[in-house]
Amino acid sequence: MDKLIIKGGRRLHGEVKISGAKNSVLPLMASAILASGVSTMSNVPDLKDVETMGHLLENMGAEFSASNSSVTVDTTAMNGMTAPYHLVRTMRASVLVLGPLLARMGKAIVSLPGGCAIGARPINIHLESLQKMGADIVLEDGYVKAYASRLHGAHISFDIPTVTGTENLMMAATLADGETVIENAACEPEVVDLADSLQKMGAKIEGAGTSKIRIFGVDDLKPVSHSVIADRIETATFMVAAAITGGNLFIRGARPDDLRSVIEKLCEAGISVSDDSPDGIRVWSDGKLQAVNFKTMPYPGFPTDMQAQLMTLLSVAEGTSIITESIFENRYMHVAELDRLGAEIRVDGAVAMVKGVSRLRGAQVMATDLRASASLVLAGLVAEGKTTVCRIYHLDRGYEAIEKKLLAVGADIVREKD
Repeated sequence: MDKLIIKGGRRLHGEVKISGAKNSVLPLMASAILASGVSTMSNVPDLKDVETMGHLLENMGAEFSASNSSVTVDTTAMNGMTAPYHLVRTMRASVLVLGPLLARMGKAIVSLPGGCAIGARPINIHLESLQKMGADIVLEDGYVKAYASRLHGAHISFDIPTVTGTENLMMAATLADGETVIENAACEPEVVDLADSLQKMGAKIEGAGTSKIRIFGVDDLKPVSHSVIADRIETATFMVAAAITGGNLFIRGARPDDLRSVIEKLCEAGISVSDDSPDGIRVWSDGKLQAVNFKTMPYPGFPTDMQAQLMTLLSVAEGTSIITESIFENRYMHVAELDRLGAEIRVDGAVAMVKGVSRLRGAQVMATDLRASASLVLAGLVAEGKTTVCRIYHLDRGYEAIEKKLLAVGADIVREKD
């Protein structure tokens, strides 16, 4: 198992190129199921999750290939309808094949999902919504078994916005009979990216990016060629890396409009951000950081996927910060590891109180999930001495070659085998 060894104290300077969004490419790959033929996605990050989704599609009879930041999915001979446990257990996004399979094949057998252990993320919203669209669904032996000769349009109102739920239902509705309306839909940029790709395939979709999406079903879709948007969470992570080290980074490919809530908090913390360039964002800091309070919220609010990273920054800021996690109940598992490095963080339910300290000290820490991994790497960049981050397989699920990118802008970081 790999680990990262970081010697802290170096200011980061230079340029980082942002990869395509993990949370966009996975639903895009799943959407290839909806049409017979060859679909191609470009600007695809080289990530473990992309490989897993490729294997999942191959398991169902599709042909999958990846090279030079592109993936190709050929569904011409696809005849399988099962997403097995050994693949789904490692990646929650596997559930995204449920809607497309049911819409095109009339049948889907999908293992209940796994992924990061950051709290309960039930898929009952997906299942209840598909039932409203005419699907017969049973849960048996740890699998969702869904059947429908053809789905029909329905009016669906989510109790809470759900990204994967919105994406799954939007894909399913593209081939349904009639009109489907999704109320309280997720508004994330990745949802918009999927809708844009589906429209290229011939889908009729209105309102993506708002809380109300209308999908008018069509009889068939065609394969697509689509470029994946830049990863906003990778972008924000490198913004924090520049700030926490007192550095200066130009982050090429960043989309500032996707990150307004993050930019606002970083500026409030005393960090300088310029988005004047059409090619990206520049972030710089003198290392004098100020405490800020924030609450994670559905987009366009502050993203839960950046909570751990900003907490790390605030652990060395002047003053006391209050963080409220409103999305996932178990997303403070990194706190104990940050405390090992000298942070002073107290958690009471969904609220974390972060008292800034003058410095962190290197130690061995263990990653518990994807974004926790990133927060520990950031801590290692600023900590005195050597920090060893173990179990970084989580990190490899969501960040393409993060140690190489950090090394190129001045970090002292190396990957080693245990």
